[in-house]
Amino acid sequence: MNKNILVVGAGLGGISTALRLAKKGYKVKIIEKNDKAGGRLNQIKKDGFTFDVGPSFFSMSYEFEEFAKDCNIKLPFEYIELKTLYSVNFIDNPKTFYVKKYIKDFSEQFNEYEDDFEQKFTNYLNQCGDAFNDTIDIVIKQNFDSVIKYFIKLTQVKPKHLPKLYTSFWKQVKKHFSSKEAQQIVSLVAFFLGRTPFDTSAIYSLLSYTEFKHDGYFNVKGGMYQIVEGIVNELIKENVEIIYNTEIVDFIAENDKITTLVDNNGKNWTSDIFLINADAAAFRGKVLKNKKYSVNKLDKMNWTMGYLTFYIGLKCKLPQVNHHNYFLGSNYEDYANNVMKNPDSLQKPYYYVNVVSKYNDDCAPEGCESLFFVCPVPNLLYKKNWDDKDLIVDSIIDDFSERIGKDIKPEIVSKTILTPVDWEKQFNLHRGAGLGLSHKIMQIGALRPQNFDKKYKNTFYVGASTIPGAGLPMAIISSKLAFERIENYTRK
Repeated sequence: MNKNILVVGAGLGGISTALRLAKKGYKVKIIEKNDKAGGRLNQIKKDGFTFDVGPSFFSMSYEFEEFAKDCNIKLPFEYIELKTLYSVNFIDNPKTFYVKKYIKDFSEQFNEYEDDFEQKFTNYLNQCGDAFNDTIDIVIKQNFDSVIKYFIKLTQVKPKHLPKLYTSFWKQVKKHFSSKEAQQIVSLVAFFLGRTPFDTSAIYSLLSYTEFKHDGYFNVKGGMYQIVEGIVNELIKENVEIIYNTEIVDFIAENDKITTLVDNNGKNWTSDIFLINADAAAFRGKVLKNKKYSVNKLDKMNWTMGYLTFYIGLKCKLPQVNHHNYFLGSNYEDYANNVMKNPDSLQKPYYYVNVVSKYNDDCAPEGCESLFFVCPVPNLLYKKNWDDKDLIVDSIIDDFSERIGKDIKPEIVSKTILTPVDWEKQFNLHRGAGLGLSHKIMQIGALRPQNFDKKYKNTFYVGASTIPGAGLPMAIISSKLAFERIENYTRK
């Protein structure tokens, strides 16, 4: 195989597809806008502390194992199963709930809140499992050449799942549980898709199945960035060069093929095949000048929320705080219904805290802690100005301090804040939408921007805003689907 492939973007989708291609004999080169690989799966090293920038745990470990097998390598990072997935803290309830993988242990915590919780939860998970098993191979792990073929494929999905497409995750959960504690904890997973339980389809309740029964959640030994470093090391063995600090801004095409991509310094990059790991929708508009993906058209699409993330280094330990933690206010439904469009809803934010150093001692100096906060916020379509970021961050830190019984402000020795403005600038995310395009029914499967370019036959896409969607395991699946596209193209 002597085809040259240029990969634009060294996110997880880009580097994993690059390794698949290199292993098959393609001549692969990667160019990356930033100064290191990983995209949103990245790392901050500052003041002696190490922080995960984006994802802090992952699911569907078997997809990573299958990826390693496809590439004929040993998986280049170690992962650890979480028995306690995360803790959930309510502002109006002193009890901390521990979301445990084993259903009996998890269920015992609801004895005073929800009658027969274990049976209700088992019934709920059985339905989630049915949805997972009946759709994963038919819809999620498939390439579709056209919308018509996609809908034909959908006819293979059992009719009993169709109502889930048109009801919300929240309504589905409410059918099974009556207490607010159970409803809110079980529906939290919808936030992992970048929207809320109130505007996420009930079909995604299949995520609950992956949480508790199918595979679970996992930490990466040494921090999540070990995934990136491990794959990059494998690329080095295959003589794949990654050129950093290089952003593609223009292109040259002849007939139905792109011949050249042009970077921000005016340098031309030629190749036989191009694989784009930048946002599949935004790149088509911004670089390829596709009118279907103009800024105005993009704004009319349905995007995920923004994220306010901040990274705190403390000169003390927090033994009372778990590794993965959610802190919920008293206005769950109001907050979730308003977070995308109403900045005032940030007055009582919901947030996640990851104590990175809990089981990774090298992520903080001795006697210190590395904390990573995530708060869902409006993207830049709804809140353009983030001059108030310090006020919002301070309010979250104050709330966190009160909840854990320790004022951490005097202990802070390192602080970094990223708003949707920063996420847009650093990762070319349209309007700072943290996970790209949402998973609305009209934006999934073949209705999502496809992983091949309809105009330029030698150009393909991988990543969150193409199929199958957002999330680390989805990026690995996306890499396999993009690889199959390229293989089929070269055989013609």
